[in-house]
Amino acid sequence: MPLLHVSRHVSGHISGMGQLILEGRRYRCALGRGGIAGDKREGDGVTPAGQFPFRGLLYRADRLARPDTGLAAQVIKPSDGWCDDPTDSAYNLAVTLPHGAGAERLWRDDHLYDLVVIMGHNDNPVVRGLGSAIFMHVAGPAYGPTEGCVALAREDLLAVLRKLDTNSEILIEI
Repeated sequence: MPLLHVSRHVSGHISGMGQLILEGRRYRCALGRGGIAGDKREGDGVTPAGQFPFRGLLYRADRLARPDTGLAAQVIKPSDGWCDDPTDSAYNLAVTLPHGAGAERLWRDDHLYDLVVIMGHNDNPVVRGLGSAIFMHVAGPAYGPTEGCVALAREDLLAVLRKLDTNSEILIEI
């Protein structure tokens, strides 16, 4: 079972910077603007600490071919979203847009969600307000901080995906 290990970057003082280690290889990654913490709350910008399974991969078929991975993969459509409204019954679930409650659009122009690995954070069971839409996705320019996700360079994410399967998990440590 591949286990990805994520922690703050060893030079530590750089906000939002981290490292992901898989099979002895280190990858630079972006983390939440609020760092890593064990008490994740909706909207706090924190990457949640803990060990989480991967639920699957979403990808933009108009921008790349189906990635080589052992994870279940699904194409992102323009109407795809993820509910981030703790008051909604679909909180922390995939939704069709428009949704009627707060939801993050998965079909983005900026390429960050060309590849989206869904982490099993706060989903079994879902607890309202404890964080939604925690993904591993493509990093932005200069690895700017995320809203709580783990983000890697596109080529690094594709390399990691080749090693993942349905038993893979991610360990995020403070």
